[in-house]
Amino acid sequence: MSAFEVVDEEVKWRGRLLAAGSETYRYSDGSQNTFDKVWHPGAVAIVAHDQSHVWLVRQPREAARLQTSLEIPAGKRDRAGEPLLDLAVRELAEEVGKQASEWAQLLSFVPSPGYCDEEVTIFTATGLTDVAGGPAPEEDEHIEIVPWPLGDLEGAIAATTDAKTLIGLLWLARELASSRA
Repeated sequence: MSAFEVVDEEVKWRGRLLAAGSETYRYSDGSQNTFDKVWHPGAVAIVAHDQSHVWLVRQPREAARLQTSLEIPAGKRDRAGEPLLDLAVRELAEEVGKQASEWAQLLSFVPSPGYCDEEVTIFTATGLTDVAGGPAPEEDEHIEIVPWPLGDLEGAIAATTDAKTLIGLLWLARELASSRA
């Protein structure tokens, strides 16, 4: 396997969340390649569940041309320096109007490493209670809260195409199956 180093980067476009351009890499054998790249600040996602439901959201995902996407609550890192757990707590309250007494970081993954540096960190949240005032989605969000029965996790898995949701729900299904064994 050939190691590499970044020798040049050029941002050609910058939006409010993403930047796009190219990076050039030099490999240990001396060769170089330039690839398109999207810079992303990262995100968190939350597998929030109680004894009977996993709390999901349904929302449009315009960039993917999806009229509706079933997902675990999630949010992008849009506040500089905000700890990931603080972001997860904030997003759970905003999207589904819940707070949790128990949190655990499950894993982090890179959904599209061929062109993007986004890293998603998944947390689990239990000991759920309602937040005073209920959910408070951001102005540009069109979110429907979906309390999905734990007894039908296979149905939720079949109903989503979202990677973070698939990872989170598959983890939850495995955890529930091992606790019953």
